[in-house]
Amino acid sequence: MAVNHTVWMKFRDGVDDARIAAHLQALRLIEGRIPGVQSLTLGRNFTDRANGFTHGLCVILDDKAALAAYGPHPYHVEVATALRRDAELLVLDYEY
Repeated sequence: MAVNHTVWMKFRDGVDDARIAAHLQALRLIEGRIPGVQSLTLGRNFTDRANGFTHGLCVILDDKAALAAYGPHPYHVEVATALRRDAELLVLDYEY
């Protein structure tokens, strides 16, 4: 069964638009660099329903094994480590 890996992001005060854009570009490059990733969507929240979270990422992976390999992949570690410095993250994974 495929896995939906969803990440909500709330950038910290003082993180400027250029730095946010750099994070988003790095996230977009996950697709094609990490095996098992079927698709990736990323965007800015446009409603007031997300408790201050400003951006969302949805990565569709082949299965739970692909998710298990995704987390420690060197590119993911690099991108996630940088992102955690500048944003609060909320993550949800589910099969469908």
